[in-house]
Amino acid sequence: MLKIGEFSKLSRVSIRMLHHYDEIGLLKPAQIDSFTGYRYYREEQLPIAGRIRALKDMGFGLAHIGEILSCFEDPVRLEKYLCSKQAELEAAKEVVNSRIRLLETARERLRKGVNTMKYDVTLKTLPERYVASVRMILSGYEQEGMLWQVMGKETAHMKLVPADPCYCSVTYLDQEYKECNVDAEAQKTVKGQYQDTEHVKFKTVPPLTYASATFKGSYDLIGEVNEAVAEWVRDNGYEFSGAMFNIYYVTPNDTSNPEEYITEVCYPVRRSAKG
Repeated sequence: MLKIGEFSKLSRVSIRMLHHYDEIGLLKPAQIDSFTGYRYYREEQLPIAGRIRALKDMGFGLAHIGEILSCFEDPVRLEKYLCSKQAELEAAKEVVNSRIRLLETARERLRKGVNTMKYDVTLKTLPERYVASVRMILSGYEQEGMLWQVMGKETAHMKLVPADPCYCSVTYLDQEYKECNVDAEAQKTVKGQYQDTEHVKFKTVPPLTYASATFKGSYDLIGEVNEAVAEWVRDNGYEFSGAMFNIYYVTPNDTSNPEEYITEVCYPVRRSAKG
């Protein structure tokens, strides 16, 4: 029999922790002196203490360790526990690696004094949503207001109920920059069900993952913001996966001062095979 101090040294588990293991029933002493209260352990309990320590090092909590010890001699059940923990740690590793890449990118931009550092690029997901949409060929990008005019005119009698939150966006569907004949679609998220009109179509849009930067000011800044998003996508292991779009929060309909516009520039992305 080993006194608790001797067992502590041999097992490399502190006396305080051995007391805790006893309290929760994880590793109870082989004997407790009824007069002195001294705890004694058997040499055969050293492997159990070693298993507990090894499982803790793998990241298992004490509650799970108790379950695992009960099936330690069953390779099939033990493999399931180990496989599950490995998958959990792999997912956590991916989150940590992503955060490290974000920090490295931010620090690199700071060292270079890159102007795009003033635009915070983030990865987001738009949930599935029901939208009123208008798709038209425009003479130029500056004509996108026509989309909203058509939507407003053809749905005025419907009294559309905005969703909460309400996203008002314009997606540019061409594969390249166009000098004219721009293929664009306006979408506004709404609640309820409505009948299509000549130009306004109602549909459910699937979820979408995108990288974006929100800025305040004139639309002339969109070029700078595009650069910031492109750098973020390149530096963080993503690639573009769809047509870019803008979400409008404060528009010319809300203010006559371009410096008060608030716009979110968005690019659908997916994890790059090289990322």
